[in-house]
Amino acid sequence: MAIIVLEDKCIGCKLCLKACPFDAIDMIEKKAVINDKCVACGACLDACKFDAILREDQGAAEKDLSAYKNVWVFVEQREDKIMPVAIELLGEGKRLAKEIGVELCAVLLGDGIGELAKDCIAYGADKVYLAQHPLLKVFTTDGYTKVISELIQAEKPEIVLLGATHIGRDLAPRVAARVDTGLTADCTKLEIDQEDKKLLQTRPAFGGNIMATIVCTKHRPQMATVRPGVMDKAVSDAGRSGQIIEVPVNLEKKDIRTEVIKVVKSDKAMVALEEAEVIVAGGRGLGKPEGFQLLEQLANRLGGVVGASRATVDAGWINHDHQVGQTGKTVKPRIYIACGISGAIQHMAGMQGADIIIAINKNPDAPIFGIADYGIVGDLYEVVPALIDGLERVDDIVKAMKEVAATL
Repeated sequence: MAIIVLEDKCIGCKLCLKACPFDAIDMIEKKAVINDKCVACGACLDACKFDAILREDQGAAEKDLSAYKNVWVFVEQREDKIMPVAIELLGEGKRLAKEIGVELCAVLLGDGIGELAKDCIAYGADKVYLAQHPLLKVFTTDGYTKVISELIQAEKPEIVLLGATHIGRDLAPRVAARVDTGLTADCTKLEIDQEDKKLLQTRPAFGGNIMATIVCTKHRPQMATVRPGVMDKAVSDAGRSGQIIEVPVNLEKKDIRTEVIKVVKSDKAMVALEEAEVIVAGGRGLGKPEGFQLLEQLANRLGGVVGASRATVDAGWINHDHQVGQTGKTVKPRIYIACGISGAIQHMAGMQGADIIIAINKNPDAPIFGIADYGIVGDLYEVVPALIDGLERVDDIVKAMKEVAATL
């Protein structure tokens, strides 16, 4: 919102000039005047002692919050496939909608994706707002922002959830700005306040050292992005019924400032940590990058993938795709094996949702043992080979039993 100066209150004290970091204020005839360098940072508002400077919308009537209802989930799809985080959000959105007593609505954008709308209903949506247009085939910030913000302004949802993916992190703040509301990014927990039904949005703060709970009291919708891998996925029920609402799309090429000429996929396969059921992760205790080769052997035996702590990624031992934690990926596998990971709070924030946590560390006082279901105090270079050997023996026994059974 723009910053304005009330001439009748301005006394030309110049306190705002000293506070402005962008030289965005001029003094003309002993009155402060905002110039085109202003970015609406608000520094001048705090500096003014005479209430002569305010935001353009201050004093305007507050929003009628009672006009907003329902929980919306932006269903991110790529190449006509719903992203896993969207399925997680549909499950979480259904729970929130039930607590508030409203409907769960999915927002789906693309072109030729009518079948995905049926999938959204199967995953729990009561309504699906389906916007199809050739200019929505591939994600563009301008196109998606325009369509979604106009839809929000027309339908007035109470809560809007997006995945904290590359697309969600790009889209959410722009939509929030368009509809004049706040945004809580990278949430790991969502709850409903039982007193007034506000959305309690919890996210790590100060590098993961504390968990901050944020509420949006005066604006709607309440918007949040949620980290992938944090929530439980919705279960598909093909027998569910729901309403598919075709959204008229008013979009032209001139509305989009960028053009996608070509999509080039990386030759390097991305590590699907968020979808893995077994993760074998290594930390600084590996001592050397070659240690990950040993962990990969164990992961392959278990049908899993290799994860890593931030320290090993920063050291260049393994690429960032494998990083688990506050600055990496949040995961919820069935089994998480932490090898040589001490258990910094930033790392544990990304993996403590695993069903079973197994820790292997020389230090019996390592924090990781505090959340582990099973702990092995020992040298990982002795423990991991023993585990691999044990798994091989089990495989041999199973193979032998199958051969015997075949002869009977």
